Amino acid sequence: MLKRRIMIVDDHPMFRSGLKRILEMDPRLAVVAEASNGHNALHEADIHRPALAIMDVQLPGVTGLQIASALRRERPTTAVMFLSMHVDDDRLFAAIRVGAAAFLTKDTDPAKILETVHAVLKGENLLHQAVLTNPELARRVLGEFRSLSEGQGGAAPEVSLSPRELEVLDCLVMGRSNKEIGDALFITEQTVKNHMTSVLRKLEVDDRVAALRYAVSKGWAEIGPQSYAEVDRALGAPAGSSSGASGSSSAA
Repeated sequence: MLKRRIMIVDDHPMFRSGLKRILEMDPRLAVVAEASNGHNALHEADIHRPALAIMDVQLPGVTGLQIASALRRERPTTAVMFLSMHVDDDRLFAAIRVGAAAFLTKDTDPAKILETVHAVLKGENLLHQAVLTNPELARRVLGEFRSLSEGQGGAAPEVSLSPRELEVLDCLVMGRSNKEIGDALFITEQTVKNHMTSVLRKLEVDDRVAALRYAVSKGWAEIGPQSYAEVDRALGAPAGSSSGASGSSSAA
């Protein structure tokens, strides 16, 4: 039987492990890749070509929303669904904008997660269905379509970074030097500088600090410690016990 290929993107190792166990209880599913941040997610997707990426909204560096947008542009055959600690209309609207098909909270029952995964893999868009039952969200979506049909009302076009440029920005937000970015992305330091120059030009800023400020001001990234207490409690671990590679990362 041909198994459907899934990638998990979450910076909490314990949650990735638990979600992988849930998914692989179903013989029709196979977790072929895991990633703890945005640039690793884009790299793993390029290698493994998953049918579905299950992502957290909050990641160290650039947000899961921005990574999902890049992933959908680069690989439109890869569906995206979000699993996050919290869900509200703002996050649902943002998820719709980047082309996600579903959005669940991390305390969702495993059976519901599997049901949603299979619905998305069959081509269903559960977020579009959610719009029909949420009048406020429907008004926002209709307003977005109206703005687009009117040429965005004169608004400035949204900046679009290539997947590689977004990977470089992701590493920059995480505080890495050009050499460290090159090591993380398996490219030369000069290539990093070339991509960084392109990022600065597209963002219309002069330096790395201004690029970081731009990313935060636009909601592409958030700077601050990621709290794992709620995730630990959900998985039955004592609060503050998580250690993993992401223990000192920033939320996004």
